[in-house]
Amino acid sequence: MNRWTSLLLTTLIALPLMLSSQSEAFANFRQWVDQFENVAAKNGVKRATYHRAFNGITEPDPEVLELARFQPEFKQELWMYFDSRVNEQSIEKGQEMAKKHKRLLDQLEKKYGVSRHILLAIWSMESGYGAALEKPRALRSVIRSLATLAYADKRRRKFARSQLIAAMKILQSGTITTNELRGSWAGAMGHTQFIPTSYRLYRQDFDGDGSANIWRSIPDALATAANLLKKNGWVPGRTWGYEVRVPASVRKQANKTRTLGGWAAQGVKRVSGRKFPSSKTRAVLKFPAGSKGPAFLMTKNYYTIKNYNNSDKYALAVGHLADQIAGHGDFTQPVPRPFRRLTSEEAHELQLYLARLGFYEGDIDGKIGSGTRAAIRKTQIKLGLKVDGFESPKLLEVLRNRS
Repeated sequence: MNRWTSLLLTTLIALPLMLSSQSEAFANFRQWVDQFENVAAKNGVKRATYHRAFNGITEPDPEVLELARFQPEFKQELWMYFDSRVNEQSIEKGQEMAKKHKRLLDQLEKKYGVSRHILLAIWSMESGYGAALEKPRALRSVIRSLATLAYADKRRRKFARSQLIAAMKILQSGTITTNELRGSWAGAMGHTQFIPTSYRLYRQDFDGDGSANIWRSIPDALATAANLLKKNGWVPGRTWGYEVRVPASVRKQANKTRTLGGWAAQGVKRVSGRKFPSSKTRAVLKFPAGSKGPAFLMTKNYYTIKNYNNSDKYALAVGHLADQIAGHGDFTQPVPRPFRRLTSEEAHELQLYLARLGFYEGDIDGKIGSGTRAAIRKTQIKLGLKVDGFESPKLLEVLRNRS
């Protein structure tokens, strides 16, 4: 029995289906697919579209169930989340893209009122400025992924069913073919990773070719992201938040909302020393990395970003990356971490050592993700080190000494 078959059985047994064998799991999945056709038909999906969508899909995707149990926004420490997303590479590439697509970004800002730097940061976070779409093996069938979740994941079943129907309606519209309808384990698609319902709600044909194609058209993808933010209340010309210094007597007011003028009256000040531009703007006091980390007053635009991904880590990373692409520096009060962050060059070097040991098979790109950390854990076990999966300077030094 191979690893993925074992994983499939282990996972599905723990879920309501209580399957006892691989053949039963596959048989039940095919039965579920047959039964769901009527549900899709009642929701406007033509039967011909349904059969085209499921052509060749005979079993659930066990990797989807594994990935569904681990979402970095909710599992990783803030420093880990930032290290793989807000770094020299993402900042430099964003600045490069800002120059390359200046005309497009000018047009998007004029039409939607959304900061170009926020759009670039979202593009980076979602697909590495489109690089993820150039790695077919990293993408999977949206139909199969959503069908797997709808069939086997009780917690996401309702979400997955609605997304599956929406995905088939995208196929039905002729925007994209079945083979091209590929995305993340949760069905997010294209340069800016839209789930099917959000794509159908916010899609924009910004290049004017008659199709809102977020998979191949950068203008369409960025315009669709801008439209989502605009429709959810983005305030043009305003920031997402301010890093601030907070008097000890005020720190207990975390997560409370006041006007910027009200916070200033209590002694809360911007780390830059400048005054708040609008005393009437309402903001929430937050300490996303705990009491020892940076403090922020988050404005409405911060919460608008959360309409893209309902995670404080995500919204903060988008805002901070956007600021750095725009040329601003790091936080004045750093995010607490157990050791110095590796530079991109050092992370690249670490991956090379892990690959030479036979524990890492991913891209040697200096981006520390789940694959790199899994390889680190294996290396730490082999070398008798503390097993934490962290990409520390100490580990790099140990590997250098062994080479």
